[in-house]
Formats: sequence, C-alpha cells, structure tokens
Amino acid sequence: MIIIAESGSTKTNWLTDNKELHETIGFNPLFFSSENIYDELMKQEGLLKLKDEITEVFFYGASCSSDDRKQIVFDALKKYFTKAEKIKVDHDMNAAAFSTCGGKPGIACILGTGSNSCVFDSERVLEDGPTLGLGYILGDEGSGAYFGKKLLAKFLYKELPEATAKILNDDYGLEKNKIYEAVYKKQHANVYLASFARVMSDSPDKEFMEKLAEEGFTEFFIHNVCCYKNYKQYPVHFVGSIAFHFKHVLKKVADNYGCELGIVDKNPVYRLLDYHIHPQPPKGGSMQKT
Repeated sequence: MIIIAESGSTKTNWLTDNKELHETIGFNPLFFSSENIYDELMKQEGLLKLKDEITEVFFYGASCSSDDRKQIVFDALKKYFTKAEKIKVDHDMNAAAFSTCGGKPGIACILGTGSNSCVFDSERVLEDGPTLGLGYILGDEGSGAYFGKKLLAKFLYKELPEATAKILNDDYGLEKNKIYEAVYKKQHANVYLASFARVMSDSPDKEFMEKLAEEGFTEFFIHNVCCYKNYKQYPVHFVGSIAFHFKHVLKKVADNYGCELGIVDKNPVYRLLDYHIHPQPPKGGSMQKT
C-alpha cells in the first residue's frame, strides 16, 4: 500500500492509494526532531492500524529542502513504517508543482501557514532566490501567518471593524498579554498566528477582509511571482486553504498582473496521489528566473 503525506507547519494530510485519509499535526523539521515526529505518530490510532500495511511512503513537507532536514523526517518515518520498502522525503514545493502543473511548465505557489513559490519547467522544480521563502518574520506574504499577524496587530491597535473584533474577543478570548506570550515566548508562533486566518472567512465584514486579502496577495505576487522571467506566459497555480477561500480575490490580483490563474486546490494530496499513480510525461518548455 502507498501512502502520500502532504505536510505544512499546521497539519499533515496522509492519503493511501485506496483513498483513506488521515490527519495529524504538521511536522516541520525546523521545529521537530525525529523523536518528536515518531512520538506524535504513535498517538494516531488511524495510522497505527494500517502502518504495517504500508510499503511505500512519499512525504512532502514544509522546510524539507535540505538533506539534514529531510533526514530528520526520514528517520522518524523509517522507525514508524517498519514494513515500508521505499521512503522518500521531499520539499512541499515539489508537491505543489507535481499536483498542479500536470507535467507542463508553470508557476506553483503555496498559501498555507506559510507561503512560497517555484517554477516548474515540465521536468523539474527550480528553486532559488526568494522562492526559498523568508519565513513568517521576514516574508510569507499572503500566508495564514501573514494574515494572522495583520489581524492581531489591527486588533491591538483597535483598527478592526466591530464585528470582527467581537469574534476575536468572544471566540478567542484575546488580550494583549496572551498574544505577547504566544508570539514572543512560546514555540510555533507561526502556527499560532496562522490559526487566526480563519477569521477572515468567518467575519461578516466581507469588504474589509477582501481588501486585506487583496493587499496580501498583491505582496505575494510582487515578491514571489513577478520575480520569474516571462511569468505572464505561464499559468500560476495555488495550493492551500487561504488561496481556496479567497479565490475570487486571487483571480483579481492575477488579472492585475496579467497572469493566468490556474488550478487553486485547498487540499492537493489527492492530486498528488494521482501524480504518483499516473505520472504525467514531460510536455516540453522551460522557464528561468531573472
């Protein structure tokens, strides 16, 4: 049995080739050791029941862009999936490209807890410069962490519309000291910030939220799409819940930059499974970064 894992900093979707879906927390090797990952996996009853049936594991994760980080995840998976004959750990940008580009040249983007982009030349993913991602402090434009940071700042500045401020007060029990502690003292501040992005969908202040989304997506395009040579000639694909819920705003921003908005997929793990079962042959073309 094959299992595909698509992991961000917040959650991981695990999908078997018989379409059985499981969800765990996200396993970003910047914040988790092999032991941490293994211990968390051992808590998942659904995965425990089928782990000995798994013969191939394909894990795509946030921050899995270097050999040392990949090794952290690999060691945990090797220990957990004891019957697996093949285990591959790769970057989540590859997952975005493989699941959306379909063997054709394109630009693949992630708008999840963090944000990132890459070019796919129909055969391989190209990653350099800003496309490696600057993280939630210096970059991650248009991501959940980016919007969460904006919302909390406006909440503390008392710049939010009344209905949205009420949601943060009543549903989240927010106060200045709690925010400061979570952001500046505790681990996984990026995940904490991203947890507030759902307020953008829940709030009745639609006009305010769409304006905020447009500002964030515009910053993303400036730094993560327009950096590529001839970027207007190729479709720009997106994965992630932020992109999915504000697809109409994303389309507006793409139009503003003369780009074709391609696939927008909230949960790319299904397309990723199809890619591994029915891989698309390369269809030519090339892209370069300026």
